[in-house]
Amino acid sequence: MKNRRARGLLLALLVVALDQLSKWLIVTQIMVSARVLHVTPFFDLVLNENRGISFGLFNSAPEIARYLFVLIAGVIIGGLLSWLWRVERPILVAAIGLVIGGAIGNVIDRLRFGAVTDFLYFHLGQYDFPAFNLADSSITIGVGLILIDSLFADRGSRK
Repeated sequence: MKNRRARGLLLALLVVALDQLSKWLIVTQIMVSARVLHVTPFFDLVLNENRGISFGLFNSAPEIARYLFVLIAGVIIGGLLSWLWRVERPILVAAIGLVIGGAIGNVIDRLRFGAVTDFLYFHLGQYDFPAFNLADSSITIGVGLILIDSLFADRGSRK
């Protein structure tokens, strides 16, 4: 059982490392002289700083909100670590590890820069999706796996 928990924590650390590496590459190597790099007709690399929460909500909130967002994320990470300690199902271990890693990646940005760096931007015609990063993707995939597990797992094996 400890081995599963360790795998969840290792996955979280891998997500943090990849997230921070990708943001460093975007900011210091790829987007040095441009804020938008057109990659395909439906995908661009952009350089956005999100001071708010999901989808840019509260983006113009006062500076103190940054610390409130970090505090809230810290409480959520603590709850997820507690949950990780109790679960045995491999899909939940992976899902929780993904969410923890993504949350930590974004918290690091908030503490270091005051904002989360978003750079993946998908659009099609007049439709677009707010820019996001690898940490956001990890959180989304992790939450999706948790939902799938809660909907389809055998009730007797949900630990």
